[in-house]
Amino acid sequence: MEELALGFSDTKELYRCYMPFLKNGGLFVRSARHYRLGQSLALSVTLPDALEPIVVSGKVAWVSPLGAQSANPAGIGVAFIDDKHGLSNRIEKLLSSMQGSIEPTYTM
Repeated sequence: MEELALGFSDTKELYRCYMPFLKNGGLFVRSARHYRLGQSLALSVTLPDALEPIVVSGKVAWVSPLGAQSANPAGIGVAFIDDKHGLSNRIEKLLSSMQGSIEPTYTM
């Protein structure tokens, strides 16, 4: 299984990438590479407040190709499948002050 590394230096970028509307949460990953829906991936995610990455398995649930209709970057949304380390909960705690924000995200 392919592993993608994501490092977030601030909560603003994390907010733009987080996909809370997916059942177990997920993250948008900027990429010009082609992925197919349902493709299995592992994400190695380093949060702004962490020194060590958290690894979570997921599946591609969203594809935003190069030249999409919006100004959003090309990439994929990866839905968390096995979140045994509580990545979704940790992200939501970090973003709690931004709930209800009108800041645009990379997805919806």
